[in-house]
Amino acid sequence: MRTVVRVVERIEETPSTVTLRFPYAPAAEPGQFVMLWIPGDDEIPMSLSYVEGDRKGVTVKAMGATSRHVLTIAPGDWIGLRGPYGNRFDLAPRRLLIVAGGSGAAVLAPGAERVVAGGGSVVVALGATRAPELLFRQRFAEMGARVEVATDDASAGFAGYVTGVAERLLAEEPFDAVWTCGPEVMMRKVLALADARGVPTFGSTERHMKCAIGMCDACAFGPFHVCTDGPVFSSGQLRSVPDFGVFHRDAAGRRVRF
Repeated sequence: MRTVVRVVERIEETPSTVTLRFPYAPAAEPGQFVMLWIPGDDEIPMSLSYVEGDRKGVTVKAMGATSRHVLTIAPGDWIGLRGPYGNRFDLAPRRLLIVAGGSGAAVLAPGAERVVAGGGSVVVALGATRAPELLFRQRFAEMGARVEVATDDASAGFAGYVTGVAERLLAEEPFDAVWTCGPEVMMRKVLALADARGVPTFGSTERHMKCAIGMCDACAFGPFHVCTDGPVFSSGQLRSVPDFGVFHRDAAGRRVRF
């Protein structure tokens, strides 16, 4: 059932990304998502970037028409929510490498906070097209994670894709697990790098989603549904989906290369 709430805070995180905070009591876990409805527009799946307590949050990057509309929402505006849905990240690893590309950092930050709070160590490879778009760089640092950045235009940190940073870190340090979220082509590369070192990977994926309860088949991902079997998938599950990092489906269900 949908709950309608007022947005209480709007934070401009990067030039293209905004966080909305709102009162929402249902318990949530790192990695889960909600269906966010904008009155007069559409309903879209959004991973929770803040999961603790009764004040949740989503962090939205301008991608399509509806997400651009979300970025115009101001404190006091109404939104509809249902969920949370999906599974969560396994919080057991004591030595965790996070590889985040672009807005993928929003999905990974809540779990990183839980791991650090539980006494684990977290290293974050954080990538973006340019320095102003590095999402949650300060948040990761303030929670006690070590952050290494990469930018496509060489404006901060490593000059190039964040997978270059991940490759070096995996060669230099032992990790119990890798978590990743971002462009799926990037995630496929991260999976291959971690596999080569024998480190299990958990990736948060996305697909077009309509019902969020496994009925409409819009979010089919190989033999899985992202809404009910994911959005977090293990190394073995990701490897079992030939389309992972190669093809996705558009809103009409057509298979499209990334």
